[in-house]
Amino acid sequence: MRAHEIDYKIIGDDIQLVEIELDPGETVIAEAGSMMYMEPDINYDTKLGDGSQPNQGILNKLLSAGGRVLTGESLFVTHFTNQGSRKRKVAFSAPYPGKIVPLELPAIGNSLIVQNDAFLCAALGTKISLHFNKRLGSGLVGGEGFVLQRLDGNGRAFIHAGGTVIKRQLNNETLRVDTGCIVGFTAGVDFNVQAAGNLRSMVFGGEGLFLATLNGSGTVWLQSMPIRKLVQALSPYGKNTRKEGRSLLEGFLE
Repeated sequence: MRAHEIDYKIIGDDIQLVEIELDPGETVIAEAGSMMYMEPDINYDTKLGDGSQPNQGILNKLLSAGGRVLTGESLFVTHFTNQGSRKRKVAFSAPYPGKIVPLELPAIGNSLIVQNDAFLCAALGTKISLHFNKRLGSGLVGGEGFVLQRLDGNGRAFIHAGGTVIKRQLNNETLRVDTGCIVGFTAGVDFNVQAAGNLRSMVFGGEGLFLATLNGSGTVWLQSMPIRKLVQALSPYGKNTRKEGRSLLEGFLE
């Protein structure tokens, strides 16, 4: 299926949103719950499939939806369609502070493998499927990277990354990265998870037990603040807030 040719504008700096302009009859698919606002004439429908195969049977749709559940995403994908006679806009916001990365899938080989929380939205015709890492141990011992998502198509897709985004081009090279800092990579890049070092480094080094190894030729997108690190950084403040709230409540009840 030929993807719809959607126009867009990214708004904001550290907490961004992407505004999609749809011609009459055009559709954009998005992660459930990511819509921020939409203009009149845009109708939305929550569906099991991504719409890349219009004649797909119910069994295949259920298998596709089940694959999304395995990646930690919603069972459904929301389709936003401009059913009016003039251009209309719909906007999608990122789930946490970071950057929205626009991608022209034909320019990167029509395919991209991303972490399970990276997909934001894409033109109708983009296929979203499950991608299993070839090395089973990468997921079992590394905790991340076993179940990934694969985006295939010939249109525009948008992914989200936490903090600052770095784009690296590998030319038959190897790069070792914190497992949570990988946003996505193109075909030709081999992904594996290996021990971070000796036992002392693993326990006291503060870099975690494992590192991801990216090897080969292709493009890699990295994020400086994955959601896991953001939660860890904010957790002490949440504990203090709960303690302060409990103290105030106890004082009020005395």
